Amino acid sequence: MNCLQGWPEPIVRVQSLSESGLKTIPNRYVKPPTERPLVAVGDQVQAADEEHINIPEIDLGGLMLSGGGAMKTMRRISEACREWGFFQVVNHGVAAELMDRAREVWREFFHLPMEVKQRYANSPTTYEGYGSRLGVEKGAILDWSDYFFLHYLPFEIKNHTKWPAQPPYHRYTHMIPTTTLYTYIYNM
Repeated sequence: MNCLQGWPEPIVRVQSLSESGLKTIPNRYVKPPTERPLVAVGDQVQAADEEHINIPEIDLGGLMLSGGGAMKTMRRISEACREWGFFQVVNHGVAAELMDRAREVWREFFHLPMEVKQRYANSPTTYEGYGSRLGVEKGAILDWSDYFFLHYLPFEIKNHTKWPAQPPYHRYTHMIPTTTLYTYIYNM
């Protein structure tokens, strides 16, 4: 297990923990019941489960509508970000083949040896790169995930040294034509 310096405590990659044969998830990755998602089911508020969880779904086709449709879509995006922190997108126009290829490239990256992935490690001053924790609070409950965060737009903040060179075709798979959509949303 590789630990990194500069953080308030050692960084242990979740993939390393997962592959170590642990029988249970360590407590530092288990949120207390008061911090777990709740959902309304009828008049009752209960712990979220697979049957009742309802992640917001945003239809980006609504951005092209007139008569207030675009504003309604943007309000739904804003609400989903404030209340959930994320959402699922449909009708985004990205080809299924491109999404499959991007997923496969990332899968290959995460299966590279740890020392290769560590070359792209993030730091407490930026989340960009390969990481396992968000935030610098000592003793915080962590998410059970490793991630890779990249700036794509605006170009001025894109750090090309954080874009992996391995697998060799990685840097080119992510040249997704999103500039037009980004410009459209940004200028609304």
